[in-house]
Amino acid sequence: MKRVITYGTFDLLHYGHINLLRQAKALGDYLVVGVSTDGCCESKGKRCYFSLEDRMTMIKAIRYVDLVIPEQNMEQKIEDVKKLKIDIFTLGDDYSEKFKLMLEYKAISQLCQIIYLPRTPEISSSKIKIDIMKSSYI
Repeated sequence: MKRVITYGTFDLLHYGHINLLRQAKALGDYLVVGVSTDGCCESKGKRCYFSLEDRMTMIKAIRYVDLVIPEQNMEQKIEDVKKLKIDIFTLGDDYSEKFKLMLEYKAISQLCQIIYLPRTPEISSSKIKIDIMKSSYI
């Protein structure tokens, strides 16, 4: 069985997230999704609209996902890959250069294959938040 893992905040869930999860699942038989905790998001300068529990509930409901785990911090990825016997580590291609500069990259690349998946360019949670703030919906 080929095991795949990916991580994300998944706040304001949208079809770009679904595309990423669908592509990740197509790479293997079992998809693990790490959802960033509020503390992890804050360490990256992000603030979430939905709670961790709500974001994990939404991700669990997606048919491509087999297991959802909380991502407490960036360093956790190496241990997750080892503990869960991951074969493929995936991220959106918008993180490829940034991830290659991180300490975790080398360790993970020695444990499993890393694949960057194309993002859905016209959508992002940040774009949704900006569009809402600019609109007259509020």
